[in-house]
Amino acid sequence: MIRMDADKPIKTETGPAHVLTMEDWSVDAIHKLLEKAQWFADHPEKLPLQRLYAANLFFEPSTRTKLSFEAAERNLGLDLLHFEADTSSVIKGESLYDTVKTLESIGADVVVIRHDRDRFFEELTEKLNIPIINGGDGCGHHPTQSFLDLLTIRQEFGTFSNVNIVIAGDIFHSRVARSNLDVLERLGANVYVSGPKEWMGDELEKRWLPMDEAVETADVMMMLRIQHERHTVKMAAGPDEYHKRFGLNEEKAARMKPDAVIMHPAPVNRNVELADTLVESDRSRIFKQMKNGVFVRMAVLRHVLEKQKGCLNQ
Repeated sequence: MIRMDADKPIKTETGPAHVLTMEDWSVDAIHKLLEKAQWFADHPEKLPLQRLYAANLFFEPSTRTKLSFEAAERNLGLDLLHFEADTSSVIKGESLYDTVKTLESIGADVVVIRHDRDRFFEELTEKLNIPIINGGDGCGHHPTQSFLDLLTIRQEFGTFSNVNIVIAGDIFHSRVARSNLDVLERLGANVYVSGPKEWMGDELEKRWLPMDEAVETADVMMMLRIQHERHTVKMAAGPDEYHKRFGLNEEKAARMKPDAVIMHPAPVNRNVELADTLVESDRSRIFKQMKNGVFVRMAVLRHVLEKQKGCLNQ
């Protein structure tokens, strides 16, 4: 096995050894990963790997990310080492490192981790011999969500160049927004934000659009839910007021470009950031994003295991 002794993940033109943030990925490596994900989407037959084990460590609630990783792992023929934080030694005070090191010791070949602590992975990468995939860290990063968003946009438009993307909602607390803002711009998209200005930060001021302008500008309206669990101060506006001022309703959606689409990482707070009638509308790509999540996570898993094992090339 490859020993990860560097302070940071190994970064090459074929992608990093761990999947932690989108910042670690070059544009060429992003396109190669998306091509691999598209290959899985186009070929329903499975490609089992040699007998390998995956462990999913989710310390925060999750439906889509956790289950799509499990589906991706099973599609690739991986065996799962089941882990539940509430019934593990974590409740006895075991550290994250000791938990992951235990799983490595009993045979895990790759670990997927979601944690409420920003950049939890910094204490792990140089001490482990197996790759880590970040399933979401606090308000930090969510690279596999970003990859599935990228795949969905590329399928829709065939390019990122000059595609107008508006990320709207609780930007400050969103790891999805943080992962997408920079990478979309690096890929050639025009990226804007909308929503309450107090959730933006000064560095996003030049990107901000009021919702009335945002809906007419966007090729993609990427709506975000309010991250209530990460707020230290309760939001002043109630759900109805938020929906009226910052949400996407039918009246606003009617002013979108004919080919513009709606995206959302889910779960959706219906009739708060997005009208109930729009969630499954013709413009919506929300459930397509979920489907793409399996293909992307298959590609990510295969990528890290190929780099680790060196013998799993397609």
